[in-house]
Amino acid sequence: MRIIPTRIHGILDYLVGIILIASPWVFDFDNGGAETWVPVIVGIMVLMQTIITDFEVGIIRKLPMVSHLRMDLFIGLFLAASPWIFNFDEVVWEPHVIFGIFSILASLMTRTTPATVTNPDRNAIINDLNNNRR
Repeated sequence: MRIIPTRIHGILDYLVGIILIASPWVFDFDNGGAETWVPVIVGIMVLMQTIITDFEVGIIRKLPMVSHLRMDLFIGLFLAASPWIFNFDEVVWEPHVIFGIFSILASLMTRTTPATVTNPDRNAIINDLNNNRR
């Protein structure tokens, strides 16, 4: 059930990316190991991916929304599993799992077509109507 509009997803991506980058210092697990750098790197990836996605809040608009959502799914799986992959689950695991699950759910619940996608036939009709008014 895809109920999240792509615009809302994009706004959340910018917020989550920034929070992920800041999370080691905000939640006090900035020990300099994988527990620190995994969310920082993932946060940077989320921001970069959002900037290049072809949707309402994208800047460069090259990456299709379906690919963006697929990447969000894999990022979420990686982030949620990272405490055990990199063996820092004894230090901290909650933020990684929470943000990972959030990313997984967002990828599964976001619409695949941005509202900014227009029908080229509709545009042609509108242009023809406008040209005939002159």
